[in-house]
Amino acid sequence: MASYESSAVTELCQNGRQVFMDASQLLLTYADNILRSPNEEKYRSIRIGNTAFSTRLLPVPGAVECLFEMGFEEGETHLVFPKKASVEKLRKVRDCIASERDKRLNGSNVTAPAATRSAQLTPSPSLASEIKFFKTLQSNSQHVLMYELVDLQQKAREHIPVSELKAKAQEKLQQARILEADTTVNEDDFLTLELLRWFKEEFFTWVDSLPCSRCGGQTQARESLNPSADELQWGANRVENHYCNQCQYVNRFPRINDPGKLLETRRGRCGEWANCFTLCCRALGLEARYVWDSTDHVWTEVFSSSQNRWLHCDPCENALDKPLLYEIGWGKKLSYIIAFSKDEVVDVTWRYSCKHEEVISRRKDVRESWLRETIAGLNKTRQQSLPEQRKKELLGRLIVEIVEFMSPKTPKPGELGGRVSGSVAWRVARGETGLQTKRFIFVPTEKEKADKCFHLQYNIVEDRYTRVSNNNEEIKGWENGVWLAESMCRKVENDWKMVYLARTEGEPSAKIGWKFECASVGLSIKSISVRTGSQTFYNGEVTWKLCSLETQVEVNSDKNLHSYPEFDNATEVILEADLHGGEGNTAWQHTQLFRESLSATEQSLEITITLKDL
Repeated sequence: MASYESSAVTELCQNGRQVFMDASQLLLTYADNILRSPNEEKYRSIRIGNTAFSTRLLPVPGAVECLFEMGFEEGETHLVFPKKASVEKLRKVRDCIASERDKRLNGSNVTAPAATRSAQLTPSPSLASEIKFFKTLQSNSQHVLMYELVDLQQKAREHIPVSELKAKAQEKLQQARILEADTTVNEDDFLTLELLRWFKEEFFTWVDSLPCSRCGGQTQARESLNPSADELQWGANRVENHYCNQCQYVNRFPRINDPGKLLETRRGRCGEWANCFTLCCRALGLEARYVWDSTDHVWTEVFSSSQNRWLHCDPCENALDKPLLYEIGWGKKLSYIIAFSKDEVVDVTWRYSCKHEEVISRRKDVRESWLRETIAGLNKTRQQSLPEQRKKELLGRLIVEIVEFMSPKTPKPGELGGRVSGSVAWRVARGETGLQTKRFIFVPTEKEKADKCFHLQYNIVEDRYTRVSNNNEEIKGWENGVWLAESMCRKVENDWKMVYLARTEGEPSAKIGWKFECASVGLSIKSISVRTGSQTFYNGEVTWKLCSLETQVEVNSDKNLHSYPEFDNATEVILEADLHGGEGNTAWQHTQLFRESLSATEQSLEITITLKDL
């Protein structure tokens, strides 16, 4: 080996043969260009966003350190070999790299002797953080291309109840047009809402600690485990150890990064949620991008063609178009938020903040000019094969975004940053107004009028009403038979194989009701019987009641059929449940209606009313 000992070359040599050979070849090219033409300015600078540099050197340990040891220094957007730098020093490092390459070409695996760490030259803190930041940009930019794989999208569609979600979206679009005839909101907007609700309430599961797979007991996090070959296959470079103190069993929780595998496991924390949800959006043809927040959170954005803007979409929170959720609702100190799609990378930080000056003061990891140029370089590479029309479309969208970013809105006290402008239909659909859109009323049909009987059942497992008294007519979806529903959702616990209605996550209270009216068809109530059920935990409370214009009584919820004679001669009645109380962050789960095993066949709710003429 050459007499000069280089700690940077020593680190470079620790890489695998092919990685070393590729990186060293590029390093020698940079060095030889300067040695051959020392006065040629173009050879004395390397743009950090350059594709060859960013893909062949940045990710390789020791490679950038070699450049610094040669004499390169940090410039505004480039690494620069200054006039004052020693060409002789560059030659020594270059010869050291060449010597190691020759050994490998000749079949030797001997590496350079280790130099003392104190002698190692490392990048300045600014450049080191930029290298780390670039790797994040590059990694996410590559990862989102998985969402475009045809086979993966097909696999996602096999898990998504596509027809059901589209039917609900079409129904709600029609309701929106009744509220506002000239609404610009379209079916895709409502499909996004329905997909978000389904993903949160029925498909994916949040994991803090796994229940023990052997005894079902509580587990505690311990030191991480080494990933197996199978786990590494699914991008799980980190495996958590959820240890059961009761039976001493080690429950492995690999942090899977493959969205296709997540369709099968259906569990995780925000990384897994956003990863799988973004794939589901693309599988339904929605334009979506993965959003990375440097303060340790990720989510999705979906493009609304009807509103000509990107919508914040957090599957963990079932939150749509509420961009100030994190800064105002969670109190986060934001700095960098970057969106990644198949076509572009965009710094979207400003959409999520109404405190731009504070954010700017925290953006110290990389230079703003470097970030702009690096993102521009990534986009230029990604978009070079796109049709000109698509490039113009992306540019037009970017201009709209920049205008949006320039005018941060000031939230009202207690507001989580939901959009306060926009159509009435859009705000109602997202629950931003006090308007109640649930107003279904059961009125006797001709058959029920003739039979003087109304008989309704609801099955929580199948999520279906059966109107027994009207030839077993079926109504799919709990929300499609209710008079009112405030902060309610249907929750499926796939791990525990249970299902129930509960409060929307984080809500302190909720209310649900079913209404029956018969005066409009010339009838009144003779008798009414109700069977219902609820379950509470800790200090959660559920109060059931039957109400008419003149009478109100409490309803027994022990799952047995009970009669209520107080409603003789009434012409309408409402069955209502109020949910409140509970403890801690999961208080919303401490009040549950119709809790049943997923294998249960019993009816969860039953209402029988005998009728008479007015």
